[in-house]
Amino acid sequence: MVYIVGAGPGDPWLISVRGQRYLALADVVVHDTVVHPRILRLARPDAERIDVGSAAPQPLQQEAISLLIAEKAREGRTVVRLKWGDPYVFDSGGKEALFLHEQGVPFEVVPGVTMPVAAPCYAGVPVTYPGAGDTLTFIRGHEDGSNAPPRLDWDALARLEGTIVCYAGPRQLLGVVDELMAHGRSPDDWTAVIYNGTLPSQRTLHGTLGAIRAKLERLPEARDPGILVVGPVAGLREYLRWFDARPLFGKRVLVTRSREQAAELVDLLEQFGAEAVEAPAIRVVPPDDFQNLDLSCADAGTFDWIIFSSENAVDVFMRRLLAGTCDVRDLKGPRLCAIGPATADRLARYGIKVDLMPVEYHTDAIIDAIKRVAPLDGARVLFPHADVSRELLAEELRRAGADVREVVVYRRVREPLGHDGDRDIYKMLLEGRIDAVLFASATSVIHFAETIGQDQAADLLRTVVVACIGPVTAEAAQTLGIQTTIVPEQHTLPALVAALVDYYRTA
Repeated sequence: MVYIVGAGPGDPWLISVRGQRYLALADVVVHDTVVHPRILRLARPDAERIDVGSAAPQPLQQEAISLLIAEKAREGRTVVRLKWGDPYVFDSGGKEALFLHEQGVPFEVVPGVTMPVAAPCYAGVPVTYPGAGDTLTFIRGHEDGSNAPPRLDWDALARLEGTIVCYAGPRQLLGVVDELMAHGRSPDDWTAVIYNGTLPSQRTLHGTLGAIRAKLERLPEARDPGILVVGPVAGLREYLRWFDARPLFGKRVLVTRSREQAAELVDLLEQFGAEAVEAPAIRVVPPDDFQNLDLSCADAGTFDWIIFSSENAVDVFMRRLLAGTCDVRDLKGPRLCAIGPATADRLARYGIKVDLMPVEYHTDAIIDAIKRVAPLDGARVLFPHADVSRELLAEELRRAGADVREVVVYRRVREPLGHDGDRDIYKMLLEGRIDAVLFASATSVIHFAETIGQDQAADLLRTVVVACIGPVTAEAAQTLGIQTTIVPEQHTLPALVAALVDYYRTA
């Protein structure tokens, strides 16, 4: 079976629920290069991914793509042909579906949000509006990089009292504008040109048709394709713009969390309009062996306290606990301490309420908070944590008389500072194209500095807004010569992003 699925115009949240469902079932995903990487992560980890777009390492012609998806289906595999935008709007989805029909391969087509509608919407331009004309005309621009506008009855098109929308290459938009004005379209008509529609990097030119022509003429030739909207509806942008009016719009924010944990932070940033650049400083990997962890899970009910210091610690511990002969009832006896609201929330997802969440997260405050609940002298404490995490807390618990069993539930290893898609992150930092960097743990600061060199890190971040999730992380940054700009009062990801929003609102 082949599912031809529209992925939408860029924003990964715009893929349909039906499209997500089929993507999760796919054995093979044949996708366009421009499909957002986060959409591809919705597929199973073991699914085969084949990039067939024009920017792929080995781009394929249309006939070869059609043959490829048919052959994969004949192998008995479920295939998703993931296409940018909508498969049937200014795309080759119809050709692929017809080929499958001729080959006797069953298929289904899932519509997607198309760029000529989505980009104007994100720019504050409704493509239709009562009283703004009764026609909506889509024009397809050539994709061969030429300047020549498409061959149309421009006289008839210019006379239509409605909206004209054209998706064209960077060198062709000017030709389309010239043809419209040469055949009678008023240079005073409202016009918008939208680049990178629905993405945090979206950019909109807005004005009269004549003014837009002058702007296009001054633009450098090397530019992305754009959506041209001509008609009275474009005049509504100044009242209806919302996407690029958000407080962090236009800000590039470096996210240093591990890729496994970055999704929540990226989503929060993008809700406020930021362009999140993923540069994981650490990668979470399993411990060398699970023997000690499994023994601790089996003995969980015998402890007086179990202290969880992170969401990762909760997830790994609970997965191993539930995978064995134990279940959540074995956690009825011990008191549970969660360091931070995010850790407590993660336990709540397993239906478990914590007995203690210290207000402050430094070692002395945690020890004092536990002592106020019950004496530590002689108490048995289980402390699952990362391989390099909070050794000081374990030592202080022992000083207070506790019998502490430490168990490593995951390891954090350093990630090289590589690329986010086709973007060279080091080069972006060097050229000053990063506005802010967020650190959600002391380990991420240390690994970030080790990757590019301590002196280099301090120098590169000197003119960048540095936001640390809490005082421990900020202290680690200070030790490395990195000056922290923002530390939220509450040490959570939502509070970290909210503090960044407040900073730019008052800056």
